[in-house]
Amino acid sequence: MYETVLETDRALAFPPTNPSYPVRIVVIPKEHVPSLPDLGNADPNPLYEIVGLVREVAAVGEKEYESCSGTTDLGLYPDSKHMHWHVVLRGESAEQTLDTYSHHDD
Repeated sequence: MYETVLETDRALAFPPTNPSYPVRIVVIPKEHVPSLPDLGNADPNPLYEIVGLVREVAAVGEKEYESCSGTTDLGLYPDSKHMHWHVVLRGESAEQTLDTYSHHDD
């Protein structure tokens, strides 16, 4: 199956088998949840645990690579209609990241 990166009682983080970025970790709830705006019949309380796991993975990504992004797909974007979060490093160097994204702080 998947190599588990982190796991809680209600969520699982793992690298996908065919990553679209140099570093990509997917975080999913173990219970079926259609999407962030459509929780279906899921209890909303586990969302804190799921987002907490996204935070943990993102903290490691930021520490190891100096930057990362955390997103969830909605509507037509996801192939899987099960809520999932991506924590990705797109592959830019620290210099490229600062050059591209940090102009708003000037």
